Amino acid sequence: MPVSTTTASRSNRKAKGEGHERRAEILAAAERIFVESGYEGATIRKIADEVGLSSTALYMHFADKGEILNEICRNTFEGLAERNRDILEDTAPTLARLRRIAESYVAFGLEHPNAYRLAYLTPPVETPHGAETIAQKAGGELFAAVVSVVEEAVEQGVIRGDARVLAQIIWASVHGVVSLLNTKPYFDWADRDVLIRTQLDVLFNGLTSR
Repeated sequence: MPVSTTTASRSNRKAKGEGHERRAEILAAAERIFVESGYEGATIRKIADEVGLSSTALYMHFADKGEILNEICRNTFEGLAERNRDILEDTAPTLARLRRIAESYVAFGLEHPNAYRLAYLTPPVETPHGAETIAQKAGGELFAAVVSVVEEAVEQGVIRGDARVLAQIIWASVHGVVSLLNTKPYFDWADRDVLIRTQLDVLFNGLTSR
């Protein structure tokens, strides 16, 4: 006798508990669905089905999909900020720290492709929980940290030019390679490590020879 859709759905539902783990599962599933279906196309039901929960059970963790998007954005920026914080506190030469920031940005974007797409490649979405505002504020703080290191390099005479312009050039360069690698996986890319290293070599050689 065939199993009904309702019965199958219930049998796939997971037991209660494991709050932090379940919350992380919801966020991971929501990342994928937001990327695949867009904010409007993503529904609580889709997200709940992906993790084997009922919609009611999912609401015990998040008020709505706006809150989920909000947390994904916050986690993305906090993860990147934590990496930058360690580099900024290092005593290595300024240019070495600047390159490490660029390398860290690329690594983070490639390790978290869905979160990166939501934070940097998805059109701004206004939600009741202010995900767009969080992205703008946290992203601005991250960029300000890059500018501060570039300013040090300019003051030391390591590179020349307007610090804000140079910082934007660095960001545009690393964002470009992350975006292409994440969104065009079918392209016949060269060895990833060689590609990234060569791009950064060209970028920093150009900055220091100006």
